Amino acid sequence: MKKTYFASDFHLGVDARLNSRERERQVVRWLDGVAPDAEAIYLVGDMFEFWFEYRSVVPKGFNRLLGKLAELSDQGVPVSVFTGNHDLWMFGYFEQEFGIPVYHHPVRREIGGKQFLIGHGDGLGPNDKGYKRMKKVFRHPVSQWMFRWLHPDLGTRLANFSSQKSRAATPPEEREWLGEDREWLLQYCNRKIDRGVEPDYFIFGHRHLPVDWRLKNGRSRYVNLGEWLHYNSYAVFDGKELELLFFENEGKVVRNW
Repeated sequence: MKKTYFASDFHLGVDARLNSRERERQVVRWLDGVAPDAEAIYLVGDMFEFWFEYRSVVPKGFNRLLGKLAELSDQGVPVSVFTGNHDLWMFGYFEQEFGIPVYHHPVRREIGGKQFLIGHGDGLGPNDKGYKRMKKVFRHPVSQWMFRWLHPDLGTRLANFSSQKSRAATPPEEREWLGEDREWLLQYCNRKIDRGVEPDYFIFGHRHLPVDWRLKNGRSRYVNLGEWLHYNSYAVFDGKELELLFFENEGKVVRNW
């Protein structure tokens, strides 16, 4: 069986361990490497630090990644894209230009006889009520219509300023594993299990920490894909087992088994 690949949180458009352009080249090298044996590739949100599709304009840059996605689609490699909290304003460009489906909510998939629940992860679980309210505002058609009337230069500047301010306000301790009782995506997974939803794998991004955690039913696993600002982490499922790996980098996975 061919392999299924999952990655998230490239955050192209902001510099980190590598600058954005070098990280984009790295992502493209990864896609080149996995494409030959890929049954499917899932890009699970926040590919970009900011993305807004005006009626006739999309953000400048990212041509290497967009060209590679077009190439993969033309070659018949199934690619699926999920929106994240930084690039939720996708309105059809990827479908129309690349034939790549875009998902705005978690989806269920059966892969190799295993059940997967896949989504970016933002706005799930308990707490963070402020963000959940803000997300509803951002997703409202009136808000999107008003933002569209801003000149792209101004809209992009405002969005990047807000993103940088939010990132700077993140407490340092939240970049580390908080423990089973404080990790809200893990709590979300266990609550789904309590309600009878028991996929083999919950696949999320957003948390920016590579995690592979066996859940309360002893069978399902919560897998967080980490990010590419520092880790370059991704997951691969070979039809039997799922593993978190690191591309051109070394890293450690948070796990309980």
